[in-house]
Amino acid sequence: MQPFTDPAAVARYATETPRKVPGFADLQRMAMVLLAEHAPPAADILVLGAGGGLELHAFAAAQPAWRFLGIDPSAEMLDLARRMLAPVGPRIELLQGYIDDAPLRQFDGATCLLTLHFMSSDERLRTLRELRRRLKPGASLVVAHHSRPPGGALHRWLSRSLAFAGVAADPERAAASATAMAAHLPILSSDKDEALLRDAGFSDIELFYAGFTFRGWVATA
Repeated sequence: MQPFTDPAAVARYATETPRKVPGFADLQRMAMVLLAEHAPPAADILVLGAGGGLELHAFAAAQPAWRFLGIDPSAEMLDLARRMLAPVGPRIELLQGYIDDAPLRQFDGATCLLTLHFMSSDERLRTLRELRRRLKPGASLVVAHHSRPPGGALHRWLSRSLAFAGVAADPERAAASATAMAAHLPILSSDKDEALLRDAGFSDIELFYAGFTFRGWVATA
């Protein structure tokens, strides 16, 4: 939670995140397209890890009839989201908390972007199961986060991601930063990520996005 409660880090979030994640704006657009495949025209969408409001802003701008519930444990990040979402605020409810704090109504779709890589394997599985409980049968879940490519060395791929983000200007600094990152984030292999989605009860699991260590999947409840 520390990076998401520090005022300086929160202030930089909206400008730094698009620089760190390859194709960040297109990832949001793809997520919206995938949600729309099975969502009704006036869909009710759950966004887990909504702090900052970046994906909520993109979704709301593209889908003026959709309604949203955004959940995040960081009060500071939710404050940032409220400022960003002021023009479309009436269609968006923001809630501080975790997946257990989300109402058990049946949503028409859900996203969890750049969030699951902060959770252990057991906590991810529990979170995915709780997401599925809150989705209508046939609704889409879109997830994207750090995930080790099949057969790839995590440290090498993290170094590449950090170099892309401009975190480290030279290979040695990128490698050192990758070592620290691997020690602090429970990054799983993409095979394990897909297995967790299956174990949580999702089907039709498809990879739709890949950029260095980031992977994104769409799955059906």
